[in-house]
Amino acid sequence: MSTRPNSLVTLLNSIFQLDKDWVSRITMAMIVMSLIWGMLGIIDALMARIQEAAWATSASLVMTSQEYYGGITLHGVRDLFGFAVQLEIAIFIFLSYKLLNFQPRAKWFLNIGFVLFNIAFMLIEGPIVAYPTFNDNFFGASGWYYLSPLGIPTYSNYVLSPLWFIGYELMDIGTYIFVIWLIYHYYLVSKTTKEKLPIFAVFALMTSLMIAIGWSGETAANTWDILAYFGITGLDPIANQIAFWILGHSIVYIVWMPAVASMYYLIPMLANKPIYSEKSARIAALLYLIFSNNVPIHHLYMVDLPVAIKLLQEVLTYAVVVPSMMTFLNLWATVKGANINLNLISVWISISFAGAIAAGVTGIANADLSFDSIIHNSMWVPGHFHAMIFWSIVPAGFATLYYMIPMLTGKMWYSNKIGWIHMVGYMIGTAMIVVGFDDLGLTGLIRRAEIFPLIPTYIIPEVVASAGAVIADVATLGWLGNLVLTLLKGRSANLANASIGEAINTIAMQLEVPKEITSGLDRINTKLNIIKIINKR
Repeated sequence: MSTRPNSLVTLLNSIFQLDKDWVSRITMAMIVMSLIWGMLGIIDALMARIQEAAWATSASLVMTSQEYYGGITLHGVRDLFGFAVQLEIAIFIFLSYKLLNFQPRAKWFLNIGFVLFNIAFMLIEGPIVAYPTFNDNFFGASGWYYLSPLGIPTYSNYVLSPLWFIGYELMDIGTYIFVIWLIYHYYLVSKTTKEKLPIFAVFALMTSLMIAIGWSGETAANTWDILAYFGITGLDPIANQIAFWILGHSIVYIVWMPAVASMYYLIPMLANKPIYSEKSARIAALLYLIFSNNVPIHHLYMVDLPVAIKLLQEVLTYAVVVPSMMTFLNLWATVKGANINLNLISVWISISFAGAIAAGVTGIANADLSFDSIIHNSMWVPGHFHAMIFWSIVPAGFATLYYMIPMLTGKMWYSNKIGWIHMVGYMIGTAMIVVGFDDLGLTGLIRRAEIFPLIPTYIIPEVVASAGAVIADVATLGWLGNLVLTLLKGRSANLANASIGEAINTIAMQLEVPKEITSGLDRINTKLNIIKIINKR
């Protein structure tokens, strides 16, 4: 009995790094909470997959419509905001601290932001209580679009509890605290040094500014919703909708910029070569900031807005391609001719690079007014942004976490083999999801279609996407188990006196392709060579 408290303290120390410095503690707390919201968001998404697969295979529904639609919306809220945004801020804080060697100030301010941000998702979820006069935990079932807007008395058929909007408001406040804290410390660094910011820090700063600008529309729309909810002001639904969608597009770049920053940071390091053009990288970062927040209307092409505005948005959307092409060509030129060892860090960042190109191609077409009129609100759109998330954003996150976790905890990954199994399973599963979604979109199936005609055109892609979701989720559970085992049983990393570059190279060596795989590939290659010799004879 006497050992239990000590065991609990050891567990908490291992998970939250309570015996480390403040930056390590707050970073780990943000990572842990982001993973919690991320896993809950994955469960939400799996609920939707199960519902659609059940209908496709047996013409039956296994859950209520409220659970289905609530799950879809909560999946978006938890994974885009609670997981992705919180994780990227954690990464920016930790790596900026290591790269720039600043002394953290206003710790209380960031702590408050962390608390408010994570409380927000509990309110957005909705209350789960036994008392029957107020038991509505399906706030998210109202939808995701802000078309009405949602849940406003006299403006919506279904009126939400104000907790939904208050939750969003707390998330907005927490987000602004995050970026204000970061931008303030970049300002302090600029006052104490004349050196240029490293490229990673440039993208971290640009992303922080991108968040501050992009969140302004959603914050204005949500504040307006609260005022209208209590009858303090009236509401213009179209203006409110446009304000909300300022974030609707910039969030795509907000969550992708850490991937771009990671590519610029890791690819030259792994290739052991300097960036081909630092100037081009800095210009690209500035262009991303300029264009990413100026194209929200392309999500509203079907809204009755002036055609001239829509055409302007079309041009500006294509302009966003310019910094992306600058980035891809710059990084390709950097790595050209280099010998890079295969390890989980290099493989994941390579997937992020290639995945951004593959996913981006399916998105460029969406900017076209005529094409958008065909695929608007179809499954093609989730196919595009899930490809971007699955094949670029998340892989860059894995590449970063694979070296950040040992640096934070001082422990090497528990199992390299589990890491490689996870990577293969994840990519197979997510490829099935994206192909399924794209196929459904091109055949005309709308988004959030709980039921649909039971014909092979719809049944096969639905089943493929749902099976892929299960495969990817099981693989990711393996990674999560590997993380927990690393925190509890990982061997010492001995990185205390190492620079970031030395630490990454040391960790990468431990994450190379397992010998069983390389020896197996060598045997296959030998057999193929023998077959070639026999055939020649």
